[in-house]
Amino acid sequence: MTESVDVVVVGAGVIGLAVARRLARDGLSVVVLEREDAIGTQTSSRNSEIIHAGIYYPSGSLKARMCVAGRELLYRYCADHDVAHRRTGKLIVATDTDQLAALDGIAQRARENGVDDLRRIGRTELAEMEPEVSGVAALWSPSTGIVDAHGLMGALRRDAEQAGAVISLRSDVTGGRVRPDGRIELTVRDIGAIVCATVVNCAGLGAWGLARSLTGFPAERVPLRHLAKGSYFGLRAGRAPFERLIYPVPVDGGLGVHLTVDLDGIARFGPDVEWVAHAEHVVDPARADAFYAAIRRYWPGLPDDALQPDFAGVRPKLTGPGEPATDFLVQGPTDHGVAGVVNLFGIESPGLTSCLALAAHVAATIDRDRLR
Repeated sequence: MTESVDVVVVGAGVIGLAVARRLARDGLSVVVLEREDAIGTQTSSRNSEIIHAGIYYPSGSLKARMCVAGRELLYRYCADHDVAHRRTGKLIVATDTDQLAALDGIAQRARENGVDDLRRIGRTELAEMEPEVSGVAALWSPSTGIVDAHGLMGALRRDAEQAGAVISLRSDVTGGRVRPDGRIELTVRDIGAIVCATVVNCAGLGAWGLARSLTGFPAERVPLRHLAKGSYFGLRAGRAPFERLIYPVPVDGGLGVHLTVDLDGIARFGPDVEWVAHAEHVVDPARADAFYAAIRRYWPGLPDDALQPDFAGVRPKLTGPGEPATDFLVQGPTDHGVAGVVNLFGIESPGLTSCLALAAHVAATIDRDRLR
């Protein structure tokens, strides 16, 4: 039997759930299709769980705008919905004088993005704040924090369902087509067909495959996909001697091997950058050697044999190794010419921070006349 709704959201990660919540609260009939047997099992739950301030991204970019707006929306949402979080603050540490210019560039970009509480500190103040950190200078970001990503997704799911959205797990979209009447028909394994006025592709790592599977969608409008695996290591015993998040100056493909502390006080280091052809989440213990070297640049007191493999995640990227980082791509009908299709490509960091702002952005791209 074929069912028909206003909007189908494909993917029940943090972005898909935030979009579903927003659209259902707008009064639309919404179904979320998730191929796994639980929400948020991929990129949304395999990350550093950081609430980013909006420091690094090019001025005017979607990443910058969504992160800065989304940060405040997220802090407010967590407070209102009892989602565990904390404003830990973070230090971006220059470990030698050659990195001072990069630190200045980060500070300038942050100001352009409207991050007005970032502060440069010197070696003495850095040592007072974090005695175990070695550096010549740092940027102090008091707006950075941490959040329970699973708790956040649970809250978004409850909100969406209370507003009338239906979350369908184990619902693998195997293909679809743009019908002659302009509506979108999706085929769901073991369920059948579902027809909608609009499909929002929030499938994360699978967003590219879903777009290519839609008959009638121009293949040339599907960008290239690059995968950057990031491994994390934890401490074997004891607690890290830090109260704040510690970041190095960014590296190609990511923000560098940084130290985060979760809401239980457990420290972990990562992610690194490993360009891969396929998504898999096994941490290679041999990568620890590079972690020791990276971490000891800012924490020279890291003991030998202190690290153990923790977990890995895979970032969906639009650019590959050696290429400049690119922006989020929210691709609507004005971009690709197919009414009723909204694709989200390359939603990596700061996607978690940006989820509520991205949901509002997606809502604004939907042609409500098609729903009448």
